[in-house]
Amino acid sequence: MIARISMHYKYPVVSAFLRSFVPVIHHNKNYPFYNLQQKNMLSTSTSKERVCLIGSGNWGSVVCKIIGQNVLKHSNQFEPEVRLWVFEEMFKGEKLTTLINREHENPKYLPGHKLGTNIRATPDLLEACQDATVLVFVLPHQFVRGVCDKMMGHIAPHAKAISLIKGLEINAQGVTLFSEEISRRLGINVASLSGANIANEVAEEKFCETTIGSRSPDIRDGEMFFNLFNTPYFRVNVISDSAGVELCGALKNVVAVGAGLSDGLGYGSNTKAAIVRRGLLEMRKFGQTFFGDAVQTDTFFESCGVADLLTTCMGGRNRKVAEAFIKTGKPIDVLEKELLNGQKLQGTLTAKEVNEFLTARDMVNDFPLFTTVYRIIYQGLEPEAIVRDI
Repeated sequence: MIARISMHYKYPVVSAFLRSFVPVIHHNKNYPFYNLQQKNMLSTSTSKERVCLIGSGNWGSVVCKIIGQNVLKHSNQFEPEVRLWVFEEMFKGEKLTTLINREHENPKYLPGHKLGTNIRATPDLLEACQDATVLVFVLPHQFVRGVCDKMMGHIAPHAKAISLIKGLEINAQGVTLFSEEISRRLGINVASLSGANIANEVAEEKFCETTIGSRSPDIRDGEMFFNLFNTPYFRVNVISDSAGVELCGALKNVVAVGAGLSDGLGYGSNTKAAIVRRGLLEMRKFGQTFFGDAVQTDTFFESCGVADLLTTCMGGRNRKVAEAFIKTGKPIDVLEKELLNGQKLQGTLTAKEVNEFLTARDMVNDFPLFTTVYRIIYQGLEPEAIVRDI
């Protein structure tokens, strides 16, 4: 249990807490969690973990399906019931929680895929997290603080959490990872998960990989998260660079906007490949410039890094909306409503926040791709600058 951790980073200082977990054993051949996918790792604890999911959108429902199966598979480690907190809304005349509990399916955000009879949806956040020892956060990042504030004082004393939130809070003052924000507000250790994981493909059980960053000093936490998420089609690798995992998951969305702009202009595969390569370099440069040794180069070659970047630039929502931005001439907020079925676009917001952060440090010229994406979306720069100015 880690009490009231505060890990807010301000350039160029990385917190002493995060530096204490810089993985000198990060390379897989030495890292304690190496080859977990080849083992059946089980907790030695006599008490079982009780799991609660915070969030029930498209990705949250997919993760719920995986977790619902795995808690039954590892029944000596987990309680069978999984609670799912749902932001209540009406769908076809009925409450969404009622439909999920009756049909064992989320008909709005993941139709056609059963979640398991051991999933219990509730609109009451405190009921969902009561006595839960494992909290899985998978909700839009703008709701993190409000949700955590409601949970304060209502979670198990030895709970731990994992964040599947792809985003950062960046402003002129510094960069905040959402895992650290959850950790600070709830006083618990928080891991991160990110990878090349398009939700509907995972729901259809098409093979993919994902990366979990667990900086917990207790190796059993990494083993537990492995058992909670790993399946034959959703292959998990656990590393210690939690900050790098989360950073990749946010910054790749900015690059994907650039890839979408290129697609909208009809520039072809060669141009997109150049944008992706340059984007990966800027992602690594950002991490190592502002987080130092806490972010490892190897992390950018995990699923959370180059694989997620490729997937997002080929088929993600940021690429899709950016392409439509060029082809239709409509504003981003209008396209978001038209194309995303209630989901939020992260790449454009992250581009804006990154630009504010870099501007405060007079470093916009050091990150030409990030800067050009921002200027095209928000300042009316001609879209052709995506190849001219990077």
